[in-house]
Parts: sequence; C-alpha cells; structure tokens
Amino acid sequence: MAIEKFPVEAGHIMMFARAVGDANKIYYDEAYAKTTEVGSIIAPPTFVQASAQFDPDYRLRPTIGEPWFGSGKEPTGVQQSSGGGGTGLHAEQHYEYHRHPKPGDILTATSRPGQTWERQGRRSGKLIFTESITEYRDQHGELVVTARGVGVRTERPVEQS
Repeated sequence: MAIEKFPVEAGHIMMFARAVGDANKIYYDEAYAKTTEVGSIIAPPTFVQASAQFDPDYRLRPTIGEPWFGSGKEPTGVQQSSGGGGTGLHAEQHYEYHRHPKPGDILTATSRPGQTWERQGRRSGKLIFTESITEYRDQHGELVVTARGVGVRTERPVEQS
C-alpha cells in the first residue's frame, strides 16, 4: 500500500469511532478534548487502517464498471486468486504510535515487506507467514504510526474430515 495523501478530518474520526462502537468524547467533542492531557481531538486506535480507502489499488473497494469481489467469501461470484494452492488469512495486526493522529494531519503511508517464516501444519502442509510494515508519516515527514500486519497462507487447503 502506498498512500500519497490521507487527510485526517474530524468528521472521519467521529464516524470511525462510532463505527467501532467507541463513545469516548475525545474522538468528537473539541471542548472536552481540550481539557485532556492530549489537548485535542485524536483518532482512535486502528483509525489509520481507513487509509486503505485512499489507495487507488485497494482490492476490497468497489471500482465503478468492474465486478467487485467484496469483503466476504465470493459475495458476487467473482473469483479471487490467492496464489499458491492453499488459502490465506490476516493473522494479526500491531500498531506502534509515535504520536496520536489528529484532525489537520495529512498522512502518507508506505509499506515494505518484513520477515517471512514457515511452520509445519498438521492438515494443510506448510504455513507461510509474511509480515508487512506500513509507516504513516505526517505532512512534515514525521513518523506518526507504524503498523505491522502478519498474514498466513497454507500450502494447500485443509482437507475436510
């Protein structure tokens, strides 16, 4: 993922917090936020993941005029290639905050590969783990958040018993 411009807006922060069911006033009430240690509205944890909507190549976002795979298992009948003979899934996600994202920030995101490792599975053959590291920087080039995701792919589909 490479995001050239991810504007952080107060309305987006409020809607994201509501979508994840977090009613903390620091995400929407400017008067309240000014009384806190942080001193302003901030984005909730995992908010930077919404930057995917600013990635023109984000595969889960519908593209006008093209069949959409969707975010579920074949909701539209469009097949998705997983590469390899097995299946893959998102295994874990970690966020390291260097400071809180806040309204007015304009973030960029750059991703790079991290570590890769393997384990032997009992029913699916090898489990291949891959790490992806995404750095979110503000308009001044300062590091705001480092996100580390781990995906796992199986060598082959698990046989049904």
